[in-house]
Amino acid sequence: KDIPFEFNGMHCCKAHGGLELPVLPGGAAPFGNFPDYSRFHPPEGRVRLLPAALLSELFPNPRAGPLLGLDVGCNSGELSIALYRHLIGLQESKVSLEHSMAGKDLNLLCCDIDAGLIERAKQRSPFPGSISYAALDIMDSSVREALLGCYLSKFGRSTFDICFCMSVTMWIHLNHGDSGLVKLLSYLASKCIYLLIEPQPWKCYRAAARRLRKLGRHDFDHFRSLTISGNMAEKITQILTEDGAMELVCCFGSTSWDRSMLLFKSKAAHTSTLDCFEISRGVEKSVVAFYL
Repeated sequence: KDIPFEFNGMHCCKAHGGLELPVLPGGAAPFGNFPDYSRFHPPEGRVRLLPAALLSELFPNPRAGPLLGLDVGCNSGELSIALYRHLIGLQESKVSLEHSMAGKDLNLLCCDIDAGLIERAKQRSPFPGSISYAALDIMDSSVREALLGCYLSKFGRSTFDICFCMSVTMWIHLNHGDSGLVKLLSYLASKCIYLLIEPQPWKCYRAAARRLRKLGRHDFDHFRSLTISGNMAEKITQILTEDGAMELVCCFGSTSWDRSMLLFKSKAAHTSTLDCFEISRGVEKSVVAFYL
């Protein structure tokens, strides 16, 4: 259905209100809309891999407005909040931004296809002035342009400074096929300067399909016809870089559940290329190690 939506009290336009997506028995969630996702993959397992001063490293020059971030597939918002706290240098016990150590203002727009999860995120958010939530199917091109364009126009911008795509690519791939995955990555590359992405490995695809089969349901529509397979971190890197749209800046290592954290930069952005070791502040991770 179409509903009016607002960002921090600002009425924008009309957009799709998202879907009420059920989670099937046995923990199967065909769109990745797990209701207790953060219990199984805690946010700390991701944010600890990122340098605390990452925003200052990526955006060293002063600017008039805040940095803008887009979190695609935010679920119920726990990781979004953890990323926000970590990137602006706000301790877990603090809700005031006065003592932020990073010296950067950050506004996040977080979206998910599941309207129920978005409503829960809104109710629990400790930073309603800086973090906005919206129900959105990111693969619906007309709706996403209306919603994202409305949000960006509030700041006089046409692109985000940084996008987060954390354990989302598999669900797009399974539900929209190879072409859907390529379209998603191409779109995100066009909408941001930096893209931080955490692809699910191929073993997760098999596990997701197996959970559906145990319930007597068919595999995902595209699972058996996918030609993009195998080392998904490498394949996604190839898609993002082969047409010259982005370059791989750094691999921040892997989570304890074996998912790589990859940072890409738009080649069209007028920013200096940063050395991976400079960003990692001595952490022994490199682009070369990612390919070994």
